Amino acid sequence: MSAKTFFDTSVLIYVVTKSHWRSQIAAGRLRGGGVISTQVLNEFVNLSRKNMQQDWGAIKQDLEDIRRLCDPVLPVTLATHEEGLRIAQRYGYRIYDSLMIASAIESGCSTLLSEDMQDGQTIGSLTIQNPFAAP
Repeated sequence: MSAKTFFDTSVLIYVVTKSHWRSQIAAGRLRGGGVISTQVLNEFVNLSRKNMQQDWGAIKQDLEDIRRLCDPVLPVTLATHEEGLRIAQRYGYRIYDSLMIASAIESGCSTLLSEDMQDGQTIGSLTIQNPFAAP
């Protein structure tokens, strides 16, 4: 079984910016496929509208492209919520970050790509990795 990668919203936002050096790294990682949850899609829409002021047509196209590479998209269930609460209490992450960690663990991912969480931290069998950090 190959190692699965879960994508944080911030990494996906770089894929669509295309003008930042991080976009090439993020796009390269996404081309290999991965895992996301509905939470990531919702956050992506929010950031695309609020910060990037993208129109709905562009957002829908971006979502379609992301879902094609990250299929299936995981739901956020009550069990995910409860595990997210446990992670937030134990590790001090905000609830939305903790929900992503919980989703990644539930789906059997070995890596969570995020620039917003602690690079190199291991939670269970999941390792958080900043794809933009210097090697």
